[in-house]
Amino acid sequence: MKDTRLELLTKAEALVRSRGYSGFSYADLALAVGVRTASIHYYFPAKKDLGVALVAFYDERYDAEMAGILRSTDDGLERVTAYARLYLSGLEQKLGCLCAVLAITPEFLPTEIRDAVRRFFRKHFLWLKTVLEEGRANGSIRKDIDCDQQARVAIALLEGALLMEPMLDGSSGFMSAIAALQSQLRPASKGDQSPKEA
Repeated sequence: MKDTRLELLTKAEALVRSRGYSGFSYADLALAVGVRTASIHYYFPAKKDLGVALVAFYDERYDAEMAGILRSTDDGLERVTAYARLYLSGLEQKLGCLCAVLAITPEFLPTEIRDAVRRFFRKHFLWLKTVLEEGRANGSIRKDIDCDQQARVAIALLEGALLMEPMLDGSSGFMSAIAALQSQLRPASKGDQSPKEA
């Protein structure tokens, strides 16, 4: 049975990630899904309702991936590398991070969406900070780093590479960014773990 709400969220996510929040209308979404705009209003009465639901939809997927990373290894460097690789699928599809795309023009966003995007980035920052603190404690991350600063640097580096590399070197350029992040975090005694392309 067709899940119209899920299909609307999936298509709307692709539209926002490729055009921005202001770059599509319910008419565009209706055409992409093959429904009438009235059907969209049934699920999402206003565009801001769709935007908030989109961030939650995106956030849930990241939550599942990050929980899986924590279960898979205790090594801080491996966790950071696995997290960085989550960005690759967007790069390969030439789609930006949903929340980064939304954050580019906060002045045009309803307050509810701005708050949802802020919570998304805050969660990722705190997750990375905790990963770095645990890695520093177990010796898989350099002891002399400031975990707060490095978590911010990591997110800025990954979001920046995701924005820039489609215009430059694509996946290979992004992998170079991951390697640079690894070099900032790797303990002196840890061997080379340069990321390999799949």
